[in-house]
Amino acid sequence: MANVSEQCEEDNYFVRELEKNDGSVLKVNQCLKGDVGHVVWDAAIVLGKYLETESFLNSSSGVSFWTSKNVLELGAGTGIVGLVAATLGAHVILTDLDDLQHLLQKNITENQALITGSATAKVLQWGENTTDFLPPPDVILMADCIYYEQSVGPLVETLQALAGEKTCIVCCYEQRTEGVNPEIERRFFERLLQHFQSEEIPPDKQDPEFNSPEIRLLHLRLK
Repeated sequence: MANVSEQCEEDNYFVRELEKNDGSVLKVNQCLKGDVGHVVWDAAIVLGKYLETESFLNSSSGVSFWTSKNVLELGAGTGIVGLVAATLGAHVILTDLDDLQHLLQKNITENQALITGSATAKVLQWGENTTDFLPPPDVILMADCIYYEQSVGPLVETLQALAGEKTCIVCCYEQRTEGVNPEIERRFFERLLQHFQSEEIPPDKQDPEFNSPEIRLLHLRLK
């Protein structure tokens, strides 16, 4: 695979904007050409907007749940989900493969003025050593990470290695009915639910505009 900096010269980017509830706008670069990690997927938008819902606000003080939380995003791609968390006050590590680091860093840098917590990009290969990312984060975020058959086992192993008993994993993905996608999804959850319990978030708890029947949003915790 070519390096993302080779695939994405400056004239090969275009910007996706995401307006936050406070009126500020995240401007996220994605590539005109590249692998799945180089674009903003609908599930990432749904998850990013979910982080701003009232579910994460303290009803008495109005303080965001995300303030000072340690957050890890898996398969961050463009970084849009982790960047939303960072603008809400979380300390976020956005992880993906080496060829996505240039894009992640570009998006962190160009949205720095909105970040009230912190955001750092790091390489993490699923199934490999996770020592550098411990102790377990408060929250693990993952959007549309279930699409390669060969990554099912390593992704579950990584979640097991990273999650502590208090870690909440927020998983969002689009259900795809074509080709091998249903079987990959089945295998993933078959393995995942041996170790984690799952709670599906209903549409009325999600952002009223950014939700879809085809996109599932789950909270996962170690059994």
